Amino acid sequence: MLGLEGLRVGAGDFALTADWPVPAGARVAVIGPSGAGKSTLLLAIAGFLPAAAGRVTWQGRDLGPLAPGDRPLSILFQDQNLFPHLTLAQNVGLGLSPALRLTAGDHARVAQVLARVGLAGREDARPGQLSGGEQGRAALARVLLRARPTLLLDEPFAALGPGLKAEMLALVEEIADETGALVLMVTHDPADARRFAPLTVLVERGVAHPPVETAALFADPPPALRDYLGL
Repeated sequence: MLGLEGLRVGAGDFALTADWPVPAGARVAVIGPSGAGKSTLLLAIAGFLPAAAGRVTWQGRDLGPLAPGDRPLSILFQDQNLFPHLTLAQNVGLGLSPALRLTAGDHARVAQVLARVGLAGREDARPGQLSGGEQGRAALARVLLRARPTLLLDEPFAALGPGLKAEMLALVEEIADETGALVLMVTHDPADARRFAPLTVLVERGVAHPPVETAALFADPPPALRDYLGL
C-alpha cells in the first residue's frame, strides 16, 4: 500500500496537501486544473520534492530517507526521459544500471523487453529516429525492466493522437496487470480516466483529495471538477 500521511509539500508560494492511502495494484487517475498540484503530487511521491510535513510510505516503510532512484517506483514524464545520444538499447539498459555496466544476461533482458513492447530489432536506433509511439514504448520498456511496484505517469502520452494514446494506455494496463504494479496517472482527459482508472484523485486548490470511484466521480462531479470540465 502507498500511504500519504499528513503530507504537505511546498514549491515556492504553492503548497499541496494529501492524506490518504491507495492499495497496491490499483490504477488511479489524477485529474484537476492546470497548476492545481498534480505534477507536484507525483514529484513528492517520487522524492524529487521534499515533504515539508508528513511522509510518504510504501507497505508501511517511510520513503523519506530514500533518494528517488532507491524508491520502489518508476516515473515517466512528458519527454519520455530518453537520452538522444544513446541507442535504444542503452536508454532501456539504464533501467538496470545507470552506468550502463551490463552483463551478457542484462543485454539479453534488454532485448527481451524491447521485443515485449514491439521494438525487436530497433536496439541500435536513436530516439530521434523513433516515432512518438515508439519513444513511448521505449520508455515503457525501461519501466518494465526496472520492475518496480509503483508506476507514476505524468502525462507521458499527452502529445500523441487519440488512437496512439489509447494504444499506449492499453499497453500500460497490460503491463500493470502482468506485474501487479500500482499506477498513478496524471491526465487532463476525463476519457483517459474513465478508460484506464477505476479510481480517481481530484486535485484542486492545493489539495489532493482521496481516491474515489471514477464512474461515481464523473456521474456527480463536485463543483471544482464541474468547473474544470465546463459543465
